[in-house]
Amino acid sequence: MKFENTSRPEWLTFDCYGTLIQWDEGLQAVAAKILGTKGQYSVDANRLIDVYDRHEHRLEQTPPHRSFRQLSTLGLQLALEELELPSSAEDSQQLVGAIPQMPPFPEVLDTLARLKAMGFKLCIVSNTDDDIIAGNVAQLGGHIDRVITAQQAGAYKPNPRLFDYAHQQLGVRRDEVVHICASPHLDHTAARDMQFRCVWIDRGTGRQLLPDYRPDATVSTLDRVVPLFESLGW
Repeated sequence: MKFENTSRPEWLTFDCYGTLIQWDEGLQAVAAKILGTKGQYSVDANRLIDVYDRHEHRLEQTPPHRSFRQLSTLGLQLALEELELPSSAEDSQQLVGAIPQMPPFPEVLDTLARLKAMGFKLCIVSNTDDDIIAGNVAQLGGHIDRVITAQQAGAYKPNPRLFDYAHQQLGVRRDEVVHICASPHLDHTAARDMQFRCVWIDRGTGRQLLPDYRPDATVSTLDRVVPLFESLGW
């Protein structure tokens, strides 16, 4: 699906972490801090993040449904054990406590304001808990109209149930929304399987597209979405 000859959406949905909020940067900082408290400077923070991500994503798709706080705690514990490092309750407290403080990317607030001025309604759809994301949303200038979380839907991306729940809450069909995201693994999988329109924010992190899916548009930063939509007459 491409944007040409498709209708202007009333709602834009956004992935939060990595799209609006500086997730990679924040995660690297907290991983380095956790390793530093253990005196494990020989283990690279990116290595810990890679192992943690693998465990956390697997747990998200493994019944029963658990809160993100529970999953992140268990995922971090499993990652540290795999790396033969000691784990403690303080580790997950550091991780979960750092997430709400992660700031938006520099262009995000102005871009959200411009999109609102263009008449769009803005909704976040995120794999997290309500209380965790509240701190991030509070940094977004009051521009977000709705926040839909995995906690509310009882499912994590790329499970279609999360997006079906979001669309039901917004009162839109799949073809009446445009999703803006940074994660091929999670959001593109859902866009491919559910056939909703999607803009990829490729911030040069090295994330690779799926072999069998291409988003409707790709831009390097969120502010490039504005001229893209203007070129479509939206």
